[in-house]
Amino acid sequence: MRAQTTIGGLACVALAATLAACAPGTAEPSSGGQSAPATVDFSSFKGKTLTYVYFTDGPDEKATRDAIAKFEQETGAKVNLQIVPFADLNTALQARLSGGNAPEVARVSDWHPFADEAVDFKQYFGSDYASEFSAGAAGTAQDAAGHMYAVPSDSTINGPFINVDAFKKAGVAVPTKWTWEELVTSAKKVAAANQMPYAVAIDKSGNRLSTVLSQFGTVMVGKDGTNALDKAKAAKALTFFTDLVKSNASPKDFWLGSGSKYSGANEIFLAKQVPVYLSGPWQVGAFAESAKFTWAAVPNPCEERCGGFPGGKFMVAFKNSKDPVLGAAFVQWMNRAENQTEIDKTAFWLPTRKDLTEKGFDYPTHDADMKVFVSQIRETPEDTWPAGFDPAFTNSAKALIAETDKVVAGQQDVATAVDNVSAEIDKAIQGAK
Repeated sequence: MRAQTTIGGLACVALAATLAACAPGTAEPSSGGQSAPATVDFSSFKGKTLTYVYFTDGPDEKATRDAIAKFEQETGAKVNLQIVPFADLNTALQARLSGGNAPEVARVSDWHPFADEAVDFKQYFGSDYASEFSAGAAGTAQDAAGHMYAVPSDSTINGPFINVDAFKKAGVAVPTKWTWEELVTSAKKVAAANQMPYAVAIDKSGNRLSTVLSQFGTVMVGKDGTNALDKAKAAKALTFFTDLVKSNASPKDFWLGSGSKYSGANEIFLAKQVPVYLSGPWQVGAFAESAKFTWAAVPNPCEERCGGFPGGKFMVAFKNSKDPVLGAAFVQWMNRAENQTEIDKTAFWLPTRKDLTEKGFDYPTHDADMKVFVSQIRETPEDTWPAGFDPAFTNSAKALIAETDKVVAGQQDVATAVDNVSAEIDKAIQGAK
């Protein structure tokens, strides 16, 4: 059977008088970004190969491989899935791009560094393609001029997990709402009752630490692209957090052991060394397979504000790859409603498509845990969305981690760290222009 899709803005280009028409199933994006539909025959991809550079959060690898197998069966194309560690992703991609070896597609957490190399999906799928996605997700994938250089493939919201068995043994009630003080008090009591060395673990991530900043009332970048850091609130948040780490209530060696790179604390939680772990829904599938105890997702602690901090991943296609049309088509196929649904169910991702977020769906297991994360989206302050996806966020988040490290290591005080973070936010904003 011939698989076809309608893609706006693809038009035949007469390169010379000797070319009477485009070859069947091939097309180029129109220079004007027109939205008049053109048909692309996916069966024309038979025998072709695309490279997909990918990082995995856990069970999403199986979900992705299953989807790829379906794509290969439908189109006859082959997908070379190349998995790299998240901490090395940007460096690996930049090296490939500068070396003239661009992959067709990559999964990224921030598309802004690759905007000059990425295809504008509106040129391929029409000017209204972004409307297939929820307003929040669509906004994170477009620049100020309306170019859509990425497709939002999954969204996340940070939130805590607890070891339910440990809470029960300690006689501590599983929370439905709590403050940070209540969380730490409960976690210390549970840790003591279960001979756990730590009370609270948090991934070493600028995104996760931004959750704490937000709960204490501030973000780093405002919706207008300006420095929005409230120094007093940031100082309160970092004092609270670094006191946890310096006292080893949150593992100090873990925090200092990875330098400035991202590091997940999931293994500490799985090893029953800590009863409370702040991470996100991408852990659900891995915990379902690996945890040797009963666990649950619970609401975020509140301080000045409640909720978590948003995140998400994107798929980008590179215009200087060997086959950018195949790359763009693969991204579109992976994010059709039926395919995104199946991936999300297996990977425990939150959907980005408007139709899926409106009607929802049930996850095959741990549906209640996933719905806790969905509830946290509603609790999360609106200013966190533009803050988390601003092009200046990545470098601001790196500075937040680096300066926090220095406080934990005893190299500077919190006030100095906050001043330095604020200065680095200014630099990041300027550099993103």
